[in-house]
Amino acid sequence: MKTNAIIVRFAEIFLKGGRRQWFTARLRESLARQVGGEWRVRELHGLFLVVHPDAQGNDLPEFEMGQSLADGIARTFGVVSFSPCLLMTREISALEELAKVIADEHVAGRSNFRVAASRSDKEYPLNSVEINQRLGGIIHLRTGVPAKMKDPEVTMHVQILHKGAAVYLDVLEGPGGLPVGTSGKVLLLLSGGIDSPVAGYQMMRRGCTLDAVHFEAAPYTTPQAREKVVQLARHLSLYQQSMKLHIVPFGGIQAHLRDHVPGRLLVVFYRRFMVRIANRIAAQNGLQALITGDSLGQVASQTIENLAVIEEASKLPLFRPLLTFDKMETVALARKMGTYKTSILPFDDCCSLFVPPHPETAAKLEKVLEIEATLDVDGMIDEAVKVTETVALDN
Repeated sequence: MKTNAIIVRFAEIFLKGGRRQWFTARLRESLARQVGGEWRVRELHGLFLVVHPDAQGNDLPEFEMGQSLADGIARTFGVVSFSPCLLMTREISALEELAKVIADEHVAGRSNFRVAASRSDKEYPLNSVEINQRLGGIIHLRTGVPAKMKDPEVTMHVQILHKGAAVYLDVLEGPGGLPVGTSGKVLLLLSGGIDSPVAGYQMMRRGCTLDAVHFEAAPYTTPQAREKVVQLARHLSLYQQSMKLHIVPFGGIQAHLRDHVPGRLLVVFYRRFMVRIANRIAAQNGLQALITGDSLGQVASQTIENLAVIEEASKLPLFRPLLTFDKMETVALARKMGTYKTSILPFDDCCSLFVPPHPETAAKLEKVLEIEATLDVDGMIDEAVKVTETVALDN
């Protein structure tokens, strides 16, 4: 079937009451950015339409939705679903002629089909059931293929608008959520593993703009470990206009802690220092919260006791969007996002450095604070922040 527009649907924004117009404007900006400046984004009856660059008024040239265009829409948080469609007159005779084309090109030879009509304009002379019967009857008589209401092979969707109709065959899934930039700015503690990129994705999906900080353990880790994290950050940056990746040289701090902290507590101390440094970087860049990929009970540092001791080091809110995820859920989302293959590349990051075989699972804050009192905590953090490198990832 020929197409001349892409219908883009959103849902959660409808709940925003007096702020709906502002959220809609942010979604339109995000969608326009993702599909590219040459494509035009129009709003129509609670939908967005992506139309060809050469569109003039109601004259919409036909085109096929390429993969890059589909990928751009699929990366737009706030989009629930989208469909390449044909915008046309809503005269029933014209819809009947198109039903014949769909019958010949898409239904003939299939096991079953259905017509699914809906009306934005309730003044249209035919109701949804009558439209289904008229168009479905034509397709059945022309092909002999029976109609099936549940899980058909082909569905002809017909949406009656106030000044026309939209006809489409496919409904493609969007990421849902809220448009990026509607819920504040946050800083992701980004490792080279599976979890933290997914945590960042989840916060962007709730409307947050994301920057990232990575703690690099060179010379104890390889350049490939760093490049792996840059790739993950670049992938996340595709969902928004730009991103900063702050790379903190952390190997020296880890070596110092190894020599001055009981081995069983090393991971807790690593994480507390990371949180403090991330707080400082966030404050310098106007960011409002920290994000980690912690999942309750997944590893030794992620027990309730240890998470509480680590969080005590943060002045900013520390969000853990994966806290209740099991590993299979996180892996499934990483695959869907496209970060999984990068995350499993065999290059270790600082989280595995000097880790004892049996780390503490129930750290006591009093003990941790007692040991920290013997360390030059502020001096170590000052030095780490001073030598932090910032990589700008612009789209």
